[in-house]
Amino acid sequence: MDRDFLIDLFVDFGPVTIRKMFSGFGISADGTNFALALRAGLYFRADEQSIPQFEAEGSKPFSYQTRAKTVTVNSYWQLPARLFDDSEELADWAKAALAAAQRAALRKRPKARKAAKPPARKAAAKKQKAAKKKRSSS
Repeated sequence: MDRDFLIDLFVDFGPVTIRKMFSGFGISADGTNFALALRAGLYFRADEQSIPQFEAEGSKPFSYQTRAKTVTVNSYWQLPARLFDDSEELADWAKAALAAAQRAALRKRPKARKAAKPPARKAAAKKQKAAKKKRSSS
């Protein structure tokens, strides 16, 4: 799948951003990645609300082989082949995938920021002492 093909595929969905990723492309809308176009096919983001729809179509989750095992990524499911010929229905599936990606982003907890260290008391005391000395010697 090339970039132009993907742009045409999503014409009924609306504007998408397509970025090179892994051995294919990441597809996003409104700053949210919701699809992967890889050698093995087109995969849409899915969650507990949308996975039954993929299962009903006989789709499988994205998986890849490492040296030791097969890794299955249940958050991305292969788009049914029939949708490549129906851009209107594909747009509906893309909207559902974007919604699943947005729900997932809301569930992610923000990373905890490291608390700023309070100023060291000794360093602050030394600065005050040095400032006093400077004023008294002037």
